[in-house]
Amino acid sequence: MAKAGYHHGNLRQALVDAALRLIEAQGPTGFTLSEAAKTAGVTPAAVYRHFAGRDDLIAECARQGHAIFADLIDHAWNEGRPSTLAAFEATGRAYLAFARKFPGHYMAMFESGVSMSRSPELAAVAQRSQAVLARAAAALTEQLPEGRRPPASMVAAHIWAMSHGVVELFARGTPGARGPFQPEELLEAGLGIYMRGMGLLPADRG
Repeated sequence: MAKAGYHHGNLRQALVDAALRLIEAQGPTGFTLSEAAKTAGVTPAAVYRHFAGRDDLIAECARQGHAIFADLIDHAWNEGRPSTLAAFEATGRAYLAFARKFPGHYMAMFESGVSMSRSPELAAVAQRSQAVLARAAAALTEQLPEGRRPPASMVAAHIWAMSHGVVELFARGTPGARGPFQPEELLEAGLGIYMRGMGLLPADRG
């Protein structure tokens, strides 16, 4: 029997919440729709009123995750204040914090294999976080002479890859990957080296 309140429209979110718990425990492909229904306290048939299949349910988990993620990194970037480097570091810390606090969303977004073009809604919200990094990269490259200015899209891709790599290797308990440095320290140092390598001299680092 469905839990009280589901007939008021809570069932869809209850299924998402159930899926997120299962993803955290078993991975994004380690559960069935029947398990999600059981965890949510409904019959398997009830799931199909809201989702065509497991991939649709995971895609909704990813969509909600991207919305949270975009808000977090946009807040962290803060339009480059108080300085570009400080804002970049804050954005990186927000990336790490998101992966730690929302592991189910993170796995649905980046480890499930669900395409970001699966639905217009998912594609649009995924582009929000990419747009934050694009603005940040543009602000960074504008400080360089035009002849030595790399494409902002390339810089954004480098920063995304660096942040994602630190998360995957050092912030999520990957066996054998623990080292003497905290993930935040690794990312901060990496961003500093990257920007110095482009010839930038951030005021807050001397």
